[in-house]
Amino acid sequence: MSAFPGHAPGDRDYRRLVIGLFFAGVATFAQLYSPQAVLPLIAVEFAVSPSVAALAVSVSTLGLALAVLPWSMAADRWGRVPAMAVGITVATAIGILATFAPTIELFLLARFLEGVGLGAMPAIALTYLTEEVSVAHTVRVAGSYIAGTSVGGLVGRIVAGPVADLDMWRTGVLAVAVLCAISAVAFLRLTPRSRGFVPGGGAPGGGAPGFRALRRGLAVNLRSGPQWALYAQAFLLMGGFVAIYNYLGFRLIAEPFALPPGQVSLLFVAYLAGTVASPRAGALAARIGRLRVLVASTAVMALGVVATAGGSVVVVLLGLVVFTAGFFAAHAIASGWAPVLANSHARAQASSLYYLAYYGGSSLLGWALGYVLSAFAWPGVVAVVVGMCAVAAVWALIALRGSEPPVTPRSPR
Repeated sequence: MSAFPGHAPGDRDYRRLVIGLFFAGVATFAQLYSPQAVLPLIAVEFAVSPSVAALAVSVSTLGLALAVLPWSMAADRWGRVPAMAVGITVATAIGILATFAPTIELFLLARFLEGVGLGAMPAIALTYLTEEVSVAHTVRVAGSYIAGTSVGGLVGRIVAGPVADLDMWRTGVLAVAVLCAISAVAFLRLTPRSRGFVPGGGAPGGGAPGFRALRRGLAVNLRSGPQWALYAQAFLLMGGFVAIYNYLGFRLIAEPFALPPGQVSLLFVAYLAGTVASPRAGALAARIGRLRVLVASTAVMALGVVATAGGSVVVVLLGLVVFTAGFFAAHAIASGWAPVLANSHARAQASSLYYLAYYGGSSLLGWALGYVLSAFAWPGVVAVVVGMCAVAAVWALIALRGSEPPVTPRSPR
């Protein structure tokens, strides 16, 4: 087992790692979600229905979800940084080529393969930082990475749309892909080599882990009650988050708000709340404990979604900002906690399972709550999401007590 104690604040490589993972988050999630801003234009060009056009996002998240476990195995075999480098490089290259696809079928195939490549980052990044950063500071670095994912999600949407208005949707998506290429280069240049990585995932004698070690890592995590609680956070909170962003626009376009679609697209600026909240949640958790911050963040999510039921646009948007900040804070804590709780030979699989639950919630609950909207209007969606937050918080309180490392005491002033 590696004796490397981990980088700490003040180390040059610590700073490089924090900044590098921030750019990794941007490079991954900007291109993952960029077509969402131009789906109507995609539908017009290819003469397909809105649901088919929406597959431009869905097939990528599907590819990502299917790839996280294979990428975790590749990371155990090749090393963390090389596997992430291959994934982000391949994904960015395919993302650029996708904008030249002549048919919807080829475009969707490229988007699926792009998602497969992008799966390397969520599958490996948090395991990498768990091995490379001292235990007392992993939660802070996880917050910085999650902040990068929120910036990426925002940039992908607000760059593609306006650029497409000036020319066409292909140009908008291509502009995002170029920005992602620049961010990927920054990640590759800045991220320090692994020093805490144990070949073979910590297996006795090292060596390539193969499917046997993958199964062992999955089994260890799936027998863990605390891990299941963290996967529940991913499934329920991400599902609620995607549902709110999927369907709030329908409410704001309709009476009594009757906002034009262009203004509704500015909702994604609320992602900036996640950029601020993620690292701050990590720093706070390092002082007072992960569980307290996780539960408090989930409560903030619930309060924010209740506010979106208000009758004023200002109240709705403020509620969305609060909701977004709460979600990203909770995600920063839960996603960084999963590999910390895992055994050394099962950390990559712990992160992979977390992201399987995360994107499973996004796909299933983000879709299913559309039926709730049709049957019970916006109050029904709000009630279900609040209920999901409550289940996640109670599950965390029951299963995660006593499962975190000691907090970092506040230095005297």
